[in-house]
Amino acid sequence: MIEVYPDKEALSQAAAQLFSQIAQKAVQAHGRFSVVLSGGGTPRRLYQILSQDQSLPWAQTHVFWSDERLVPPDDPGSNYGQAKAVLLDHVSIPPENIHRMKGELDPDTAVTDYTAQLRQFTPARPWPRFDLALLGMGSDGHTASLFPGPISEAENTQPVIAVTAHYDGRPAQRITLTPLVLNDAARILFLVTGADKADALTAVLQGLPQPEKHPAQRIQPRRGSLAWFVDTAAATHL
Repeated sequence: MIEVYPDKEALSQAAAQLFSQIAQKAVQAHGRFSVVLSGGGTPRRLYQILSQDQSLPWAQTHVFWSDERLVPPDDPGSNYGQAKAVLLDHVSIPPENIHRMKGELDPDTAVTDYTAQLRQFTPARPWPRFDLALLGMGSDGHTASLFPGPISEAENTQPVIAVTAHYDGRPAQRITLTPLVLNDAARILFLVTGADKADALTAVLQGLPQPEKHPAQRIQPRRGSLAWFVDTAAATHL
């Protein structure tokens, strides 16, 4: 499903409504709501809207992340830090329900730690089947910290991997959930805004399958549903 909105505000309001619907239904169905948050500028307005909605079942909400830079949690580049400042500090979510990637650790230790966190959340499975995974996409077609280039064996066999990414001219060590985990989510929602994403969006949605070149194509839910919320600027070439 592809939904086109006039601007980021309309897109964010629609995403907030969907977030609320999925959260309420998940709590009714199995007593808790698990969501994967993403970093970057696109979801920031969504997080602001959600921070003002105290009707959401925050006490039953468990928050995870799609990826994280290996920086301390108070670093401006931390995805956790952004979500904390914009959203989590403003809602009544129990601290133990916040499952952050520990960017202050070395890559191998951070991967091991988050792999263990996933398993602890759903002991009967190696990773959770998240109720919702929120993802973005870069102008190069990357999503989470899955970047263009050869697909490593680890990406196809491990739930969490370490990567070194060169994006916006800045090399950075990161850890990321892999498609193994993301494609198990019950609902996946991409949020894409801006004219700089237009070419990549067209290639991902309408181009030939080239998952090495366009990593967002690696997101193909096994049993869940996939939706794209995009603004008119990003949808220029669709």
